[in-house]
Amino acid sequence: MIMIGQKRAERLKKSGIAEIDKMEGVQFEQYLGHLFRSQGYKAEVTQAAGDYGADLVLSKDGKRIVVQAKRYGKNVGLKAVQEVRGAVSHYGASAAWVVTNRDYTEQAYKLAKSNNVRLIGREELIEMLLQMSEKMTAAKKANNTKTSA
Repeated sequence: MIMIGQKRAERLKKSGIAEIDKMEGVQFEQYLGHLFRSQGYKAEVTQAAGDYGADLVLSKDGKRIVVQAKRYGKNVGLKAVQEVRGAVSHYGASAAWVVTNRDYTEQAYKLAKSNNVRLIGREELIEMLLQMSEKMTAAKKANNTKTSA
């Protein structure tokens, strides 16, 4: 049992989620832009004021995705789902996502399901962060091999 707790603590530390929990909203949006770029998306952070319900607009393989980013200390409610769903038409997107460092209320889950909105919560975000960290580590190793050869 102690081993599992220790492994989880190491995983959380490696993911950087504790730093994300301390970020301001705009910092979180910019960080998500970096995260999605590492996954091959073109990521545009929208203006902080008047964003029409989307904090980021992602593009990949001819598809546009609007993203509402919520760096909260509590679970995210249905307002975020409503906002990002409204952004789909405005930005000509084919999909809508909400990303948070926490989880979602039951109402948010229900509304997201009926409106085809993808909810990315804390656990999935941690997985994404770990994948980005692994890619960066692999890239550094590859660069070190090239420079020492």
